[in-house]
Formats: sequence, structure tokens, C-alpha cells
Amino acid sequence: MAKGGSEISKEGTAMSEDTEVNTAVTWLDPDWAWLRVQKMQTKLHQWAVADPDRRFDDLYNLVHDPATLSVAFARVAGNAGAHTPGVDRMTVRAIGDDVGVEAFLSDIRGRLKQREYLPLPARERMIPKSGGKLRRLGIPTVADRVVQAALKLVLEPIFEADFVPCSYGFRPNRRAHDAIAEIQAYGTRGYRWVLDADIEACFDRIDHTALMGRIRDRIKDKRVLALVKAFLKAGIMTESGQFEETDTGTPQGGILSPLLANIALSVLDEHFDAQWRSWSPWQRRSRQAKGLGTWRIVRYADDFVVLVNGTRVNVEAVQADAAAVLEPLGLCLSPAKTQIVHMQDGFNFLGFGIIWKRKRGTDKWYVYTFIADKPVQSLRRKIRSLTHRLSQADYRITLLRINQILRGWANYFRHAVAKHTFGRLRAFVWSRVVRWVMHRHRMTWKALRRQLRGPTGWRPVVMDGIELFNIASVPVTRYRWRGSRIPTPWPVTVINPTA
Repeated sequence: MAKGGSEISKEGTAMSEDTEVNTAVTWLDPDWAWLRVQKMQTKLHQWAVADPDRRFDDLYNLVHDPATLSVAFARVAGNAGAHTPGVDRMTVRAIGDDVGVEAFLSDIRGRLKQREYLPLPARERMIPKSGGKLRRLGIPTVADRVVQAALKLVLEPIFEADFVPCSYGFRPNRRAHDAIAEIQAYGTRGYRWVLDADIEACFDRIDHTALMGRIRDRIKDKRVLALVKAFLKAGIMTESGQFEETDTGTPQGGILSPLLANIALSVLDEHFDAQWRSWSPWQRRSRQAKGLGTWRIVRYADDFVVLVNGTRVNVEAVQADAAAVLEPLGLCLSPAKTQIVHMQDGFNFLGFGIIWKRKRGTDKWYVYTFIADKPVQSLRRKIRSLTHRLSQADYRITLLRINQILRGWANYFRHAVAKHTFGRLRAFVWSRVVRWVMHRHRMTWKALRRQLRGPTGWRPVVMDGIELFNIASVPVTRYRWRGSRIPTPWPVTVINPTA
């Protein structure tokens, strides 16, 4: 790739042009490296689309190619966790200051080429979840993150050719709003019985043998397979300093983990998508008339719903079917979080509340998406923690953080029926900030009113040059369902792999 990027050989093998061991390494400018990696990914994706049964060989050279490693490091350095160290206590900044990026990547490349690279255990970090529970994250070292990112750059365009459109989590150009829009679209068409399912401890329990089997369906290169397996078996260093083996699962926190989870769970998508495609529009109407029902799955990572046009009995059969599909993967549905519900009663998915209800003042019924209670409560807790009346935090830093939280939260939920919620939250945030300032400066309400009340009404709260963001000013717009029109990052023109 240092000369001309990746190529596809006449035998159908993807390989780098610069693979000689003794060739001097040229570390490209990040923009040029990205162009070459994108060219390589496009060819791999086109090849995968052209031949769904093709097994890829000679991919290992692409993983340790200088351009791939340069792009991988840039992604790791640009990630929010770049300052979080692994078990070796090294951060991206420390590597740049003490070792040098090129020397660091050259060392990784050398060990990969000699097949001497061994991942270190991931560092355990427990983070709080709703309900008082803890989620276990595994933080890899920076070197392991770079290699995982390189693997993802090579593997993702291949498996994206196989993933079906009903999956939306951790996939390029896809987002939670697409999943919600699809639920709303099919709910409007009569698919109002819902299996609201959650896979219990999905990332911790995926069977390695089953996962590797699905990877082998597409990947023939034993070196790549060995490297993926090495990451699965790397283990966890707990917060107490004890080493734990990872016989199952792919720890959350690794760059490669979401892709591996999607590869494993795509068996669920394929199963229900094959059923959906086996019915013609006429057959669907016939099944619905006979009480047999039809259904469609919508999945986001380890959360999924199956929308059923039928009866509760049909949903119960679908639930048993889903459990049977997950069992060979070592997975099961969470009894506490899995439920059968009618859309008229409403259910929550990805932070949104979805309900089929009558439009006020009419006899027409529609599927509406609201903001669920938990995200609102979580936002209120964050604002309270930042505006505690005894807090002596800097005004500028606090307002910047509040504005950042509010903008991100509003941008996510602005496609729901959210105007009323945004208005209430604006009043809540304003009240919290004002009361914090009043207590800190021992101000009376009368004194505060003189400062913030003008001839035309209340002035915006501005402190140290930072204005408090007005969440009620965010426009609420409808998100249009894109269906199968969601583009991939790579051109989908099919090429002949033997040309």
C-alpha cells in the first residue's frame, strides 16, 4: 500500500503491494494513508458483494500495512478514551512524547509481521448503570487498540456486505434514529404486537467457537483468525489486580468488540430476514387473514424488537424461535427485560417511548415517539450534580459542560415529540443554575431579578462570557425512514474478482 494501495489478485486474494520484510517503511501523511485504506476497503467490499460465498485469504498483510496502522492510530488518538490507559499505563499522549508515533507503529508492525504480537489483558473498569447495577468494561492497551482498529478496517467492509438492513447498531452510516423510524413505519402498517427483547450479558457470554465459526465463513487467512482469537482469549485484569481468563464473550470497551458482536448476532437477523423475504406481499396478507401472522426484526446491538402483525400467540412463538436461534451462541433472552406488549400500551426502545394512540381531537390513530422517562431523569441528575448549591466550580467550565450535555441530548431526541419536554427542561436548567448562583453569592430573588429582567423580558444567563444554552430553541423535526436507501461508505458497483 505504500506504493499503490491494495490490490485483488487474479486468484481472488486481497493483498498489499508492499509486503516485503526488508522494504523500508514510509509512514504516510494521514490524509494519504486514509485515501489508500479507503481504496483497499472499497475493493474488499465490492469483492464481497460480487461473491457472497468467497472466503478471503492473504488479509494479514493488509492489517500490518503502514497505511492501515497509520489510520488505525489516528482513530485511536481521536477517540474519547485516548487518555485512558490499559494495563501498561500508557496513553496516546505518553506514546507521542516518550516513544514517538512512528517508532511505536514500527514496533507493532514488526511484531505483527513476525507473528510475535500477543495482546495484553484488558483493564477492568466498572461503570454505573441505571438501577444501581454496574457494567463491566475492558480497556485494552493503546497498542492493542491500534491493532484492533486495523483489524476492523480490514474486516468491516467484508462483513458489511453480508449484514442485513434490519441491523443498525455500530454500523457505518446507521444510527438509532433509523431503527426508531422503521418501527414507526411498520407500526403504522399494522405491526403493533411487539416482542421487546434484550439479550442477557451479550458481550460477556458469546461463545467463542460459534463466533469464530461465523468469521471463518468469510475469512480464510489463518493469521487473521489467530489474531482475532488471541484478542478473545487475552483475559481481563480486574480492579483488584487479579487476572481472569475470558473463555466466552468479547469485552465491551474494545474497538473490535462491536463488530464481533454484530457478526455473531447477524445469525438472528438472517433468520428473521429470511422468513420475511420468503413471503410475498400476497402471502403476507394471506397469513394475516388466517391468523398466522407476519413479523419483522429491528435490532440495535444486543437490543432488538420483533414487530408482529398478528396476535399475542404469534409473538410467543416468535420469542421461542428467537431463543432457539440464540442458544448455539451461548446466549439467552433476559427474563427481566424481555416483554410482549401491544403498541397501544407503549414500550421503550433506545431511549424513546413508542406508542400507538389517537390523535387529540380526531378519530385517527398514529404511532408516536416520545422521550422515555429514564433519559429525562438521567439528564436531570447530571444537571443537579453540576449545579449543587455548595459547588465552587468555575462558572465558565460548568456552563460549557452543561451546554455540551444539553446540545448532545437535544440533538439525539429532537426527532421525537419533544417540544413540551424541551420546554420543561429549559425551565429546570435555568432554575438550577440561577439558584446555584444565588446561593453562592448570597443574593436575594429581588437582586437577581434586577440583573436578569429587562424591558423586554428575561435576559439569557451569561457568566464569564458563556451563555446558558436554551434547549427549547432546538427545532423538533421528523426523521424520515431511509429503509434500504442507507448508503455504505464504499461504492457498491460490483466488480469481477477474477478480472
